[in-house]
Amino acid sequence: MRISNGRHYIDGDFVVPASGATAPVQEKATNAVIGEYALGNEKDVRLAVASSVNAQKGWAALLPAERAAAVRKIARVIENRADDFVHHLMRETGGVEAKARGEVGAALSRLNVSAAQAQLARGEIQPSPKPGKLTLLERIPLGVVGVITPWNFPLVLAMRAMAPALAVGNAVVLKPAELTPIAGGQLLAEVCHEAGIPPGVFNVVTGDGPDAGEPLAAHPDVALVHFTGSNEIGVRVAGIAARDLRRTCLELGGDNAFAVLDDADVEAAATCGAWTSFDFQGQTCITASRHIVHRAVLEPYLEALTRRARQIVVGDPTRPGVHLGPLISAEQLHRVHDRIVQPSIEMGARVVTGATHDGLFYQPTVLADVTPEMPAFTEEIFGPVAPVTVVDSEEEALALVNRCQALVNAVHTGDLARGLAFAQQVDSKNVHVNDAGPRPTDADDVDLDEFTKRRWIGLQRSSLTYPDWAR
Repeated sequence: MRISNGRHYIDGDFVVPASGATAPVQEKATNAVIGEYALGNEKDVRLAVASSVNAQKGWAALLPAERAAAVRKIARVIENRADDFVHHLMRETGGVEAKARGEVGAALSRLNVSAAQAQLARGEIQPSPKPGKLTLLERIPLGVVGVITPWNFPLVLAMRAMAPALAVGNAVVLKPAELTPIAGGQLLAEVCHEAGIPPGVFNVVTGDGPDAGEPLAAHPDVALVHFTGSNEIGVRVAGIAARDLRRTCLELGGDNAFAVLDDADVEAAATCGAWTSFDFQGQTCITASRHIVHRAVLEPYLEALTRRARQIVVGDPTRPGVHLGPLISAEQLHRVHDRIVQPSIEMGARVVTGATHDGLFYQPTVLADVTPEMPAFTEEIFGPVAPVTVVDSEEEALALVNRCQALVNAVHTGDLARGLAFAQQVDSKNVHVNDAGPRPTDADDVDLDEFTKRRWIGLQRSSLTYPDWAR
């Protein structure tokens, strides 16, 4: 049994929860129990944060090169234990091996980039407001960063905050999702322990959101709450932190659009559309939830997308030849099928393929005749469902793309200049032309400025600028 199994990691030790209670960790494909996690509460959070407060100043006082070396050591340990992470990522998330290995690789990128960036100059000389004065701006660590992560990419989304926060001198308290506490928390605790990260610099408290996550967000000594998850919970986390006017960094969901214009290469668009809607069972914040297709290419696009959906093999991701695993939970199945797909069918959507499931194993689904009033259009689905809405013009497509809040939108067209012009009118921060998915490189999300604060230092070099009566 792992030393971290059913335990928190606080002040350099693996400790039992204050309540003494644990809950099982289940493999999503088989429902087999593969471990347990500690049910943390406010007392555990207080201990973890106090440990981080005590350790953070000493960690920040290290030379940047020393912190960078420690962060790189974390990366080396994860690399040495990559198979262990892949094994648990597959079993806990229900993702296939390629998804798990890609996640490990992305986590290593974030660690190595953060380590490199931590050694760069983090300040500047600013224009002086008066003669004889020198104004310096330096960026200093915030203090203690509370990190609350989701279940879909538990390792890389923990690293997205943890790596840069540690690199610039913060201490971190991590609360992983209760559905993935091993790969998302326990293994990271073991890694940091093995890497020799000083006690208290990195702590892990597992548990359910209301009992462990909310006390972390509410703790007055947590300078920044970094949350990745649903809009609903993100609003709650932000509200809790706002009581003390503390900073939050929120990465929330979005109802992403995938537009196919009348001059698009249909086969290429369908390949990209199938990947962005069905990969990892559609359970990512960058999944396309709305396919907005010009009528001129509607039928061939539906045929090509449906052909790809029907050739996908759904099953236990640990078995050879399986492309998609199960949905993460019965709650998620209920949301996808009973709250989104079925009501949309009742409102007139047509099932081209799919819309069936065997337990948590949901068949890739293509819905036609979807209108903007249906849940399949208005909701972020988080399941392997591709709703197709027809439009008669580029202008109509653009209007529908911009109707919903999104993280990553996309447009497919045979004319790159036309695609660029379309993309420049899209409201979302990220837009792809003839592609979909995340931003171009794994390390683009690493932003050390999120984990520092500015401090101005004014150096008055003479008294000549003061009035005579003051000198």
